[in-house]
Order: sequence, then structure tokens, then C-alpha cells
Amino acid sequence: MEKRQLMAKKIFIIEDEKDIRDLLEYYLKREGYEVQSAKDGDLGLQRIRKERFDLILLDLMLPQMDGLEVCRIIRSSPQTANLPIVMLTAKGEEADRIVGLEIGADDYITKPFSPREVVARIKALFRRMEKTKAGEEIHEYKGIILNLWRHEVSCQGEVHALTFKEFNLLEYFFKNKGRVLTRDILLNEVWGYDYFGTTRTVDVHVARLRQKLPALNNYLVAIKGMGYKLLEESAKKC
Repeated sequence: MEKRQLMAKKIFIIEDEKDIRDLLEYYLKREGYEVQSAKDGDLGLQRIRKERFDLILLDLMLPQMDGLEVCRIIRSSPQTANLPIVMLTAKGEEADRIVGLEIGADDYITKPFSPREVVARIKALFRRMEKTKAGEEIHEYKGIILNLWRHEVSCQGEVHALTFKEFNLLEYFFKNKGRVLTRDILLNEVWGYDYFGTTRTVDVHVARLRQKLPALNNYLVAIKGMGYKLLEESAKKC
């Protein structure tokens, strides 16, 4: 038990509703996770700046500072740019999901939810993270270097901060150059079979990759009515 506690993943919940915080803490602690929480965005950011966490469960509608702004601040800091974020919100419209994904959330769960669903999604995310960390491969394409071991992407010596999902998506494109990848394939392989989002999620993340890595703009192409393809062409400096 002591060893398990020492190796437990640390999850930080930022949620203003005490009943929901308590419910999530109960289920996550029962699974062996170390759990801490805050009731608003300001307090949450203070803790994140002082402590290291493995994942953030972030409510969208928060007092003081809403979840979108908290997410933007987390993503803008080099120290926390890669920190996995799962958003929780009572808003179910697709537009709200897209906003959350566009600013860097890795997953999105709509209230009301089953706490077991939240646990399952977190476990799936951690499994994919561990799988990524286990690799020691280095991929290079158009001057972009993807280092799986260090979970780092660089171009001409400059490191680019990608979210966990953006990194995994880029890795999948690199490993499948020249292949047309439908949005459904990408959702299944990158987000996992247990992801409940829409194919629009893929479009949002591809757009973010192109924005952060302009070298991809001419080579990561959309295939009308299908999905995307990373072209197989000779390397070119970005």
C-alpha cells in the first residue's frame, strides 16, 4: 500500500460545487489516485503553480475566473503547457466543446455524468500517456523533430509546446505518412474507443497543429469527405 501511494498519480479538481468535488474525490481516491481540489479558478492556479500534478479536472463555469481562462493560463506557461486537462461542464452544446478543445483541453465531459465514466476516461488517458512515455523513438519530418522519450517537439532548435493530444496526433501522422486517415480512425487511435466526442474534435486539433507548426501547412492536407493525410515527400526545412 505504501508503494502504491508513493507512485499514485496526482489529480487536481477545480470545481465550485462541493457535492461534485466530494463525489469525484471519493471515486478517484478509491482507485488509488492522490486527489486535491480547489473551489475556484484563482485558488486552483495558485496551487498548480506551487505543486506538480499529473492531470487537472477543470469545471468550465467557475467563480472568480472561469475554466476557459484557467485553461488558457495553464497552456501559456512552459511549466504546465503539457499538463493533461479534462473539462467538466453543464453546457452540452458542440460550440462549448469546440471552445474548450481550441484552447487546449484534452477531453471534455458534460454534466450530469457518471463518476465511473470520469474514472474510465482518466484511466484511458493515463494509459495512453504511459504508452507514449515508454517509447524511445525519434521521428523527423520537414525539419520537425518528435522525441517520444522526452515528449518534446522541436523545429530548428526551437521547442514547441503541444498538449498531450496534439503530441499524440502528430505522432500518429508521422507513423502513417502517405496514408489517408479518416476522422473516425483518428478518434479511435488517438482519443481511444471510449471517447465520446465528435469528429469536429479532430479538425480542431489539426488546426492547432498547423498553427503551432507552420511547416505542416503544405503537407498535412485535408482529403475532402474523408479526413487527413501527411504527404510523403522529401524533407524540407521549416
